[in-house]
Amino acid sequence: MTIPTGLRRTVLRAQRDTGFLAAGVLPHLALVPVWSWAATTTARTGNWLLTVSMSAALVLLGTPVLTAVQRARYRVLIGVDVPRLTPTTPEQWTWASTARWLAATRPWRKIGYHLLLGPLLALLELLVLAVAAAGLAGVIAYAWAWALPTGIRQDWFGNLTQLPAYTAAGLLLLCALPWTARAVARAEARLALGLLGPSRAQRLQERVDQLAVSRTDLIEAVDAERRRIERDLHDGTQQRLVSLAVNLGLAIATRPDLPSDAREEIARAHLEAKEAIAELNDLVRGLHPAVLEDRGLDAALSGLAARTPLPVRLRVNLEERVAPNVESVAYFVISEALTNATKHANATRAEVIVRQVDEVLRVRVTDDGLGGADAAAGTGLTGLAKRVGSLDGAFHVSSPVGGPTTITAELPCAR
Repeated sequence: MTIPTGLRRTVLRAQRDTGFLAAGVLPHLALVPVWSWAATTTARTGNWLLTVSMSAALVLLGTPVLTAVQRARYRVLIGVDVPRLTPTTPEQWTWASTARWLAATRPWRKIGYHLLLGPLLALLELLVLAVAAAGLAGVIAYAWAWALPTGIRQDWFGNLTQLPAYTAAGLLLLCALPWTARAVARAEARLALGLLGPSRAQRLQERVDQLAVSRTDLIEAVDAERRRIERDLHDGTQQRLVSLAVNLGLAIATRPDLPSDAREEIARAHLEAKEAIAELNDLVRGLHPAVLEDRGLDAALSGLAARTPLPVRLRVNLEERVAPNVESVAYFVISEALTNATKHANATRAEVIVRQVDEVLRVRVTDDGLGGADAAAGTGLTGLAKRVGSLDGAFHVSSPVGGPTTITAELPCAR
């Protein structure tokens, strides 16, 4: 006979949940002897101070062990993972740091679970187990009734007319067992997640920390990929174009016997190769200038200011090199600001100030151009604001019509 899949799944689930509840009785009753001993000893001797202190010490020592046992029970038997809260341990224990640590761990939740809620849950578990035992005893009533001695069987059941009622009651109890055990197991799991695991606020904070770490890793990966592309272009494509331009120049210089049409075509190709090299140089600098990685932000900004077609006053005050992703964002903010001042604002001069204040890198670019720049208008400033925001930085633009325009960025640079 084939057992239906739904029935087999229900039986297996009832078996799993009942075993889970049975395994929780002893851990939930583990602290009952402690407080019962404390109550009886205090009532007998009247020395409540010593008794309470000893019982409190036993509770504090037993709570971590019982918490670990309960976590293993939930994980192994019903597949519920109760997260372990791992707060940062203070470097120096003071009253303030101890209070913060207690507020983060909230050990009284675990103590309340094992000391107060545990006996109530054990009672509920015993009731479910009693239902299971009574249902099983009712279903097999005929078997164990006939196993009794004749005198006892006649005294208890007479002519066995009561056994069908016992069997029917047992079947009803066994039919109700899967839902009863499931409901109690779910209730216990919800209580354990709320009392033995981190709170909702702590889970959200841990999630925020994980997202911040993953975002930082993504930014670093994108920056590393940008540097790789820059190296490939600089060491590969750029060198091929330089070789091509040199060969074309040599052809013009060493072959005076070339026809005039061929010489003009070679000269035109030579000019286009040199223009392509110049454009590729600009592209490589836009991806990630090599000097930024080799010598840092100060040297890269000096080269940028020298290449800008308008006078740039540059002041850089850095205690030490900051993180590479911070250097990259700061460089591109300044580069884009100077490009806008040159191409769109018709500025005659600009000023760039970079300084580190505690753990914040402050960048300010000012020009005397026409003004009217708007970071919310979907221009290049929008991309800069997003790039600064990727590092949890602040980006501000002050550009009234008629100028001057001031772009400010504050980047966290703590390593």
